[in-house]
Amino acid sequence: MRVLLALCKTFGSSQREAKERICRLTLLASTLTRRTWNGSFQRTCRIPILFRINRYAKLGGKGSLRRFRNLTLLFTAALLSLLFSATSLSRAALAQSAAQQEDLLSDAKSLFQQNKFSEADRAVRQYLKDHPDSADGHFLLGHILFREIQAHAMLEAQFQSQAHSPMSSVRIMGSNPSPTPDVTAAPEMAKASLAEFTAGAKLHDPSAADLKVVAFDYVLLGDYLDADKWLTRMLAWTPSDAEGWYYLGRTKYNENRFAEAVAAFQRCLKLDPRNLKAEDNLGLSYAGLGRKEEAAAAYQQAIDWQSGAALKNPGPYIDFGDLLLDENRNEEAVSYLLQAIGVAPRESRAHELLGKAYSRLEQLPKAQSELEEAIGLLPQNASLHCMLAPVYRKQGLADKAKIEFDRCAALAGNHSVPPTPRP
Repeated sequence: MRVLLALCKTFGSSQREAKERICRLTLLASTLTRRTWNGSFQRTCRIPILFRINRYAKLGGKGSLRRFRNLTLLFTAALLSLLFSATSLSRAALAQSAAQQEDLLSDAKSLFQQNKFSEADRAVRQYLKDHPDSADGHFLLGHILFREIQAHAMLEAQFQSQAHSPMSSVRIMGSNPSPTPDVTAAPEMAKASLAEFTAGAKLHDPSAADLKVVAFDYVLLGDYLDADKWLTRMLAWTPSDAEGWYYLGRTKYNENRFAEAVAAFQRCLKLDPRNLKAEDNLGLSYAGLGRKEEAAAAYQQAIDWQSGAALKNPGPYIDFGDLLLDENRNEEAVSYLLQAIGVAPRESRAHELLGKAYSRLEQLPKAQSELEEAIGLLPQNASLHCMLAPVYRKQGLADKAKIEFDRCAALAGNHSVPPTPRP
């Protein structure tokens, strides 16, 4: 019995498993050697006595019985070996299955890091079918869903669509237009992402990176109050996150909390001193406070930082031109807006403001050309049609003017187009 217990421990069996196996083996050996069982053993092992064989009377005496017992011991040892082998195989199979599942989660993470979001989505969903209580799995799916809706473009577009000037457009780094995001799909995807983060948070505390994406999901839903809440909490954990401060500033700006936006952009610039977008948005925040000189200085600083860059951001030129138009400095505005178009020829906002400047300067053919260009880029924007109609009328183009006035009224009446976004 002690030998059997030692073997069981050697093969990694628990005490309960060892006891059960020894009971079964002892029962088998005793039935083969006409051993009598008492009730206590039966109760202990809970195994009924199935049969008894009187071998002693049939095998011809003690010598034969001794040989038979030796054979029985050999049989018992073989059976014990089989039981241990089966247990080892079972445990190996379970370990292999668990390893395969962990490999599936690792593969999903790897695919996510490679920006293969559809494949990562399928892999992590398959993992969650067998591991619904995996916080890591839910958090990863939350990140994937956010990235699947072209997170950066949608995030920027959502911030821009809530800005204060209704006549502006999405701005990008460089001369190519930004991809048009699927605005209708974004809210549902953001809700699905939030649902995964909520499920994960019930199982494990989220990380700062998780909270950042939660905040971005709320931005996509237009809920700046909750976005502010989670960005603020995330930054309490990771105060050196320059990007976090940048997006907190954008959130504060869209809440009309311009002084707090200024503070957030300044924190970002302390951590990332030449962050051009932060400097540009600092100017917007100063403008929101009516501090136009400081706004102009911020725009000019952002322009200077990229003076020698091959790839430029049109934003500071557009914002400076807009500020100059507000001050009725139309000719100066034209200079900056032309530079913006040189950087990004397909930037609707630049053509729109340039058309406005030319119209004020009574350079109507140029104003017409710029506004037509802007409409070609954003044909469903009601404001652009409303601006172009009087330009036609002033030039005696009554039929074209009527078409544009009708188009303006139809688009404005149907509310088919949100205000043109502005960063």
